[in-house]
Amino acid sequence: QVQLVESGGGSVQAGGSLRLSCAASGRTFSSYAIGWFRQAPGKEREFVAGIGRSGGSTPYADSVKGRFTISRDNAKNTVYLQMNSLKPEDTAVYYCATKKNGVSYYLKQSYDYWGQGTQVTVSS
Repeated sequence: QVQLVESGGGSVQAGGSLRLSCAASGRTFSSYAIGWFRQAPGKEREFVAGIGRSGGSTPYADSVKGRFTISRDNAKNTVYLQMNSLKPEDTAVYYCATKKNGVSYYLKQSYDYWGQGTQVTVSS
């Protein structure tokens, strides 16, 4: 079992930046691909970005391409989401999760362990 803890959320103005962290417990962290999702009030949880076990695969949602960068440090059991040029529509609770093997990054059902989430608020 893996436990995930997100941090780094906060309130920023449009155009600003934040870096989210997803810290994992357990010695098998490097065996998991990780995804970031977000959920705004009244909306479905949506895929934001993912990263493969060694960092070689990094899919992004079209809405964040060119603005967000996902990375990982397996020695620190941590995945990061660098968010630049933030927009008010990026406001949401952001979650990280471990992906099951051999399934799509883009679907919530592909993930099993989830963190508790961190709030990101972008004001105009």
